[in-house]
Amino acid sequence: MPVELIDKKSRSSRPIHLVAKNGLSDVGLDATALAWAEASGFNGEAGKTLLLPDPRGAVVGALFGVGAAKDHAALGAGALAKALPAGDWHFAATPEKPALAALGILLGGYVFTRYGKKPGRDLRLAAPAGTDVDRLRWTADAISLTRDLVNTPTSDMGPEQLEQATRSLAARFKAKISVVKGDDLLAKNFPMIHAVGRASPDAPRLIDITWGPKSAPKVTLVGKGVCFDTGGLDIKPAASMLTMKKDMGGAANVLGLASMIMTSGLKVRLRVLIPAVENAIAGNAFRPGDVLTSRKGLTVEIGNTDAEGRLVLADALALADEEAPDLLIDMATLTGAARVALGPDLPPFYTDDDALASALSAAAVEEEDPLWRMPLWRPYDAKLSSKVADMNNVTTDGFAGSVTAALFLYRFVEKAKSWAHFDIFAWNPSDRPYGPAGGEAQGIRALERIISDRYRSSGK
Repeated sequence: MPVELIDKKSRSSRPIHLVAKNGLSDVGLDATALAWAEASGFNGEAGKTLLLPDPRGAVVGALFGVGAAKDHAALGAGALAKALPAGDWHFAATPEKPALAALGILLGGYVFTRYGKKPGRDLRLAAPAGTDVDRLRWTADAISLTRDLVNTPTSDMGPEQLEQATRSLAARFKAKISVVKGDDLLAKNFPMIHAVGRASPDAPRLIDITWGPKSAPKVTLVGKGVCFDTGGLDIKPAASMLTMKKDMGGAANVLGLASMIMTSGLKVRLRVLIPAVENAIAGNAFRPGDVLTSRKGLTVEIGNTDAEGRLVLADALALADEEAPDLLIDMATLTGAARVALGPDLPPFYTDDDALASALSAAAVEEEDPLWRMPLWRPYDAKLSSKVADMNNVTTDGFAGSVTAALFLYRFVEKAKSWAHFDIFAWNPSDRPYGPAGGEAQGIRALERIISDRYRSSGK
């Protein structure tokens, strides 16, 4: 990453002064610096940076506006990654949320360079006092992994390459991995994963990694790995396909979360399941009106082939549920309805576990990792009825699409002690202080926080 976090400031390190709205006089600047700031019109507006020169024009520090208290978001410090000149920097005073401010700068320095884009300037940031430097580093690494996976186009991130990326992560932590691929999916009873992915020349597969002692509490992560979604025979319009490389964003996010869990050495039996497919179009593509039999035995009438993510997740969730995990999480770029309801920045989550929901909501605020609980509104379950099968994969009225998608998945979870579904976007539509436009991690820092709180580190 262009921004490196170091344990302590160097002798050449320059200070970053955090300035509240109209709070220049509270920072302790000398008269020259104060006059420069006032002449430059700097007043602590959130996200604004002003470089401080010495009499010869060399940069000797920086002011960064944090705005009014109600506007302050520690991750907003990420804007400094692009605003500061190369070199060593430190916070002149410890920020209110030091870990998040430092993480914001680490994340703000991210650049996706695989296809020739040049990395940004090299910055070294001294870790603020009281922060866990290793934790900040591996959190930033996990988010970079997630972003890299989502940003990579399907030509280089189809089901085969997603499998290889998962194998690389498993090898790094000595986790076990198995893959059920192609027609073996039928033999091993994953019929809906097979049906969705069979039209692609890149065979569908279920990737399964396990890590940690068998006797530890079971934490299972399921991520939607639709590496490209044409919509199938219910084909998407061209404009809707432009970002469909991100339809494996659920898989990318659970891999990022898994990386954090394994790095921190949590006392869990971790399992990660990724149904990796491409929803392509060919003579053997599944069709509207087809009836598929799921791993669980429930039959599903296909009302729309563009609602394929819930189908592959259903088979994976059914497998996960069979061993009654203590915590079962699924993440998926599942519905446009979630974006209509809450926009791209605020992913909804669904659970019937009130204690889990409360913990998630609190962690989302503390970690500045937005999440919003939405209801598993049972009366809407009837909208998934079918005249010929146990259920349809879509409703006919188009209402409450994110809720009904969650209710669809909920039918495949019975034994898990606690379950939550996250309908994420996995994408920044435009540049943010803590990350550029493109692939994004959503919810995984809040999830890591609650999982860490539940299952303490083994001291690794």
